Amino acid sequence: MTQENLESIDIVDPDLYVQRGYPHEEWALLRSKAPVFYYQRPGVRPFWAITKHADIITISRQPELFRSSQYLFVTVEQEGAPPDDMVFLRQLLNMNPPEHALYRGVVNRRFTPRAVQRLSTQVEQVTTEVIQKIVDRTECDFVTEVAAKLPLAVIAEMFGIPRSDWELMFRLSNSMIAPSDPEFAGSETIEETLERARMEFFQYFSQLVEDRRREPRDDIASTLANGTINGDPLPQFELLSYFALLIIAGNETTRNAISGGLYALIEHQDQFALLKANPQLMVKSAVEEILRWTSPVVQFTRIATADTELRGQTIREGDVVAMFYPSANRDEEVFDDPDRFDIRRDPNPHLAFGMGEHYCLGANLARLELQAMFRLLAERLDSVELAAPIQRMRSNFVGGIKHMPIRYRIK
Repeated sequence: MTQENLESIDIVDPDLYVQRGYPHEEWALLRSKAPVFYYQRPGVRPFWAITKHADIITISRQPELFRSSQYLFVTVEQEGAPPDDMVFLRQLLNMNPPEHALYRGVVNRRFTPRAVQRLSTQVEQVTTEVIQKIVDRTECDFVTEVAAKLPLAVIAEMFGIPRSDWELMFRLSNSMIAPSDPEFAGSETIEETLERARMEFFQYFSQLVEDRRREPRDDIASTLANGTINGDPLPQFELLSYFALLIIAGNETTRNAISGGLYALIEHQDQFALLKANPQLMVKSAVEEILRWTSPVVQFTRIATADTELRGQTIREGDVVAMFYPSANRDEEVFDDPDRFDIRRDPNPHLAFGMGEHYCLGANLARLELQAMFRLLAERLDSVELAAPIQRMRSNFVGGIKHMPIRYRIK
């Protein structure tokens, strides 16, 4: 790519993410030529594209200057899409200090390293169950039959959601994350898909809240239902939004890291062989490289609260900045040979979980699940390859593979 391409590159159109995956070539050009780039295109709300590792850290550490809002990510205008400021959920991702810390504190103890480590036996058991279901075959859809099963089962059990309702949680999560994907939306508009999924979520969680207030248990649903902010119960809209956020975030991103991680190992058979020979790498460095390589969350936006300057560019009060995490995770100034998938990479200061007060609440849980899954796959998979082309989710917000047919030999 050349300098002239700057004014024509497209890093937003979700259809391009379906067709080619992440626009790494375009991000590399921006990092090199215009790391703080004012992106103006027809049908796109103008924004500053932030593609460098250091700049994302700078922005993330200044929540007073760069505020979160209802406008979570940039995209193209699409027929039937809701207005940018429409409030479907009000949850941690939209909140700023000091409110953010108060709400995060309601469940924070459930996700500490010590609390998550207590789940290790359960995670191992679920992983074994999931893998066991594909043992007697030689082909499967790895996303729907394996990658989606583990994180959904773990987060649902942490909430105390019965197994019979897990498929509902999976379906509604997909609708909220990728409402423009025809597989999840059907004949509905984007706004109709989001509204339907939200109402189903809220109806389900309202009943769960009532149940846990009557009979509290040792689960996240009870912690939220009976949680308080400054001594008062959580407002109903924020409470139900919190449920939806944790269910969606608890299964979507880890699922995409698992499927993307296996895809990377299929494409880099030398690394697959290395992992099989050295399964201890899963605990030390392989999980971090899978997270860097897959970077399941593509972007988050912030709104500037005052005029400021970044790399010589003047960002005005009210301007939108979009931080592209997969680009930061291929930054040549931070990672040696960043386009090489290397499960021995160390150090690996990736930003797959974000930075600052919005650092992923479930990072410890995601790491535990990834370690369990890939340790077992390395141990039991003799060989694996694609049985058909992958199908990617239609989203420029969360990068995911919807379907990945694989052919394998497993013991």
